[in-house]
Amino acid sequence: MAFMKVRKEFKVVGLKGSGEFINFGNEVPLLAKQVLSRANEILDPTETEIALFEPKRDEEHRIGQYYVGLIVNERLSKVPIGMDYMETNKSYVTTRGNISNLGELHVQLLNWSEEQGYQRDLDSYIVETYHPIGDGEEEVQIYLPIKS
Repeated sequence: MAFMKVRKEFKVVGLKGSGEFINFGNEVPLLAKQVLSRANEILDPTETEIALFEPKRDEEHRIGQYYVGLIVNERLSKVPIGMDYMETNKSYVTTRGNISNLGELHVQLLNWSEEQGYQRDLDSYIVETYHPIGDGEEEVQIYLPIKS
């Protein structure tokens, strides 16, 4: 498994959700289905699905926000009704692997990041991009924001 530091820009059109962190695993895929059902309304989309998550700061932090959408190629001036456009351009530590190992990928990336001396940016969204690899399998690329 490869870990690295990158500077990455994301341009996203999608839907905003919020809920208890513990329920994100169920809520995010449901919102993703809504986005995909409206993908034809999004101008200049890529085929890459993306989710941005508010980081959980501590045990008291129970409710968080997230966005689920599609990456777009260019900045959009017209966004479908009820959807949001957002951009981020930050430094991240990243890794990629099978989505069935999502929890473990996050733990390993976090551990590697700490070992390298990177400091997490808890004011920026965690990003995940989703990549079908055939036979119903999917890979996820995780981007944890760090202070540059």
